[in-house]
Amino acid sequence: MAEEWKSKGNDALKAKNYDEAIECYTKAIELDGSNHVYYSNRSAAYLSKGDKEAALADGRKCVEVSPGWPKGYGRAAAALHALHRYDEAVQTYEAGLQAAPGDAALEGGLAEVRRAAAAGRDPLGGLFGGDVIAKLAAHPSMARHLADPDFVNKMRMIQANPQNLSLFMQSDPRIMEAFGALTGINLGAMPGGGGGGADDDERDFDAPPPPAAEPTPEELVPEPAPEEEEELTEEERAAAAAARAAERKRLADAKLAVAAKQRGNELYKLKDLDGALAAYEEAATLDPRNMQFLNNKAAVYFEKKDYAAVLATCDEAVAVGRAHRADYVDVSKAYIRKAKAYKAQGDWERACAALETAQVENYTKETERLLKHWQLDMRKAAAAAYVDPEKAVEAKERGNEHFRAGAFPEAAKEYEEAVKRDPTNAVYRNNLASAYTKLMDFNKAKEACEKALELDPQYVKAWAKKGDIEFFMKEYHKALDSYKKGLEFEPNNQLCTAGVQKTLARINQANQSGEMDQERAAHAMADPEIQAILSDPIIRNVLRDLQESPAAAQKALSDPTVAAKLEKLMAAGILQMR
Repeated sequence: MAEEWKSKGNDALKAKNYDEAIECYTKAIELDGSNHVYYSNRSAAYLSKGDKEAALADGRKCVEVSPGWPKGYGRAAAALHALHRYDEAVQTYEAGLQAAPGDAALEGGLAEVRRAAAAGRDPLGGLFGGDVIAKLAAHPSMARHLADPDFVNKMRMIQANPQNLSLFMQSDPRIMEAFGALTGINLGAMPGGGGGGADDDERDFDAPPPPAAEPTPEELVPEPAPEEEEELTEEERAAAAAARAAERKRLADAKLAVAAKQRGNELYKLKDLDGALAAYEEAATLDPRNMQFLNNKAAVYFEKKDYAAVLATCDEAVAVGRAHRADYVDVSKAYIRKAKAYKAQGDWERACAALETAQVENYTKETERLLKHWQLDMRKAAAAAYVDPEKAVEAKERGNEHFRAGAFPEAAKEYEEAVKRDPTNAVYRNNLASAYTKLMDFNKAKEACEKALELDPQYVKAWAKKGDIEFFMKEYHKALDSYKKGLEFEPNNQLCTAGVQKTLARINQANQSGEMDQERAAHAMADPEIQAILSDPIIRNVLRDLQESPAAAQKALSDPTVAAKLEKLMAAGILQMR
């Protein structure tokens, strides 16, 4: 039926019944909107009628429906040509030649529109181009004028700006002669012309000269003709018809696929996973070029904990998306789903890798936060998988051997291995602190002790070791606290008892010397506890009284809390008492 309307339109167009042709082609399009030939023919009818914008719209629609068909580009370019949109016409012809290299019609149209563009920009440029003086010298009648510098100067000015021609022709008859010599037109024989024409007082002003004929669009652009499919063979027409039918079916199936997906979404919300999966499979079958339906299937498989199916479906979705230029957001979603499946399987490395790929496809802050959390969890999982108490004992024994041999770096390395193999064992961390102490790395040694005490707060050896480290760092107030803490759990511990004694002796020695130990004071001032004591208004008043009113200071010292804080300051080297 559509072909019948097209044939009627062709007949009307040939008879120059443009409105009838347009109406026939429109009815053909209503019956079959996927046939590019109908848009092409209606574009030709619109252009013949003079409706250039409508011709352009149909030409572009023809290109949209069939991007590989060269005549569609020709229709659009011809309309642009008629609209004097030469640059766009050139671009359209060039686009058509990319789709159909060597097409004679497009190449001819391109050459024509370029000529029209050049003429539109400079209609007299060709006439006065090159060496115009040499051209005039070739005419015997003009040679005598070239001896006049004023004439030559005017010709140069016209050559520089052709718009000066009309100005000079009105004031200098020689310019009109030159124009006639260059064009080969005898202007003197024309009505109103210069040279041997009638004088102004002899002209007939009652009858105005005929207006110059302005070229019509049909003159600028070749007369459009309808596209006839009769030039195709039976097989080619059958193939084209089959292709159009297939495209119509694809579009119809795509609509059905969307409906199936919506049905699947409703079933998914109701936790009917099997029903949702069937609906999504139907959608994917109807429209195999849409990866969203595969993403939906992967979501159902994930809920069913069928992680192998999730991975396979996500890979299929990405492949479909790549092949059909899917949105990066949809591709990213497939990788995120894949990452979650890997995580559910405990494969942290692949999970994080898939999530990183998702970020490359479509960066979001939410995915970035998730990736950081997963990377942290991956490190924790790796550490947990490394735990092996038996191997930890072996590493500790090797560390002890190195320690006894004085090979402290090797000892520290083995103790670190023991800690990794059994992070909950406080002894290994205390041994590590001993090795760091021998290496004079007191900060790491102290940190190892603190970790040991977190695991076992009553580990007296760790308290003694911590006190020794703080003693070496001249943090005597902290050393005293550590030793005393150890004695709370084991009152007769020799290490802690000896630690208290040597620390008090060092504090007394420093007080008696009367000299301020700058290193010790700097350590103390960095201690938040010391800073808090010095910020206490009561302590600040007591310190002032110690200098101004010893009696008041002695009264304040009777307060156990105040006395303990002052002792802390003396132990830290901030306060000296004589």
